[in-house]
Amino acid sequence: MTLRVVHSTAVTPDGAVRRIDLAPLRSGDALPSFVPGSHVVVRCGDDASAPYNAYSLIGSPHVPSLYSCAVLAVGAGSRWLQSRRLGDLVEVDTPRSTFAPVLRARRHLLVAGGIGITPILSLARWLGSTAEVHYVHRPERGAFAEDVATSCDARISTTREDFTSGLADALTRQPLGTHLFVCGPPSLVEATLTAARAVGWPESRLHTEAFIRPDTPRRSFVLELARSGRTLPVSADESVLDVLDTAAVSVDRQCRHGVCGRCRTPVLAGAVDHRDLFLSDDERTRSDSMMVCVSRAAGDRLVVDL
Repeated sequence: MTLRVVHSTAVTPDGAVRRIDLAPLRSGDALPSFVPGSHVVVRCGDDASAPYNAYSLIGSPHVPSLYSCAVLAVGAGSRWLQSRRLGDLVEVDTPRSTFAPVLRARRHLLVAGGIGITPILSLARWLGSTAEVHYVHRPERGAFAEDVATSCDARISTTREDFTSGLADALTRQPLGTHLFVCGPPSLVEATLTAARAVGWPESRLHTEAFIRPDTPRRSFVLELARSGRTLPVSADESVLDVLDTAAVSVDRQCRHGVCGRCRTPVLAGAVDHRDLFLSDDERTRSDSMMVCVSRAAGDRLVVDL
């Protein structure tokens, strides 16, 4: 859908993060509602090679009149979006949720690092007194710190030492039935999960969202196309989508970064090394589909429904 920029303002002292509000072209129209923790995929450019980036929604999820997101000036796509002026048009997909609150949870422990505060803010506002937030950010980069502090019990840190100390205490005093949500850089996410597992948190109560997936080593494997019976080798420096394109196998696509979900392809056999930002934790566990633009085989062979 096409939306227009109606508001843009810096939300950190150094101006690196801006809040951008997008509204329907016709005043008064409502946008599709969403659950807290949702994001939208934005086309960040005007030409055919423009990147597609995912941005968390921080506004009201129920019958929204606009979509609000926070954009950090890192990467060409985000810098393009930050440079939009009032009235400029932007292409946006409908909201998608892979980080929704757990309705049966007794309590939510929310952990954020840097720009990872954006989906955490949405959750904190909706959960209120049933949530506790631990947020670490660099000096002058504390986006929405006051909003978080007024939404629920929150500990805001500007040093890793203070954050680590507070989190260690929080992980050991939550009531049974609490769910942990973590968003931020891969190193923070992994450190938080390691700390939680060390004190007995079960995997079923751990939820993560990372804006940047860790660039782990790639391996070569064989891709089998079940419908045609073709076998295609995939080298370590090729994506599955690249190999399919070379073999003239048509697959829908848009972002090529694992955020839009357009290239989702059913998997019939083989383990998947999921590297996308689209599938939920449960969907990754089932491993019956993959984003062929970024995800790969975790073993030597993968069979897909193509």
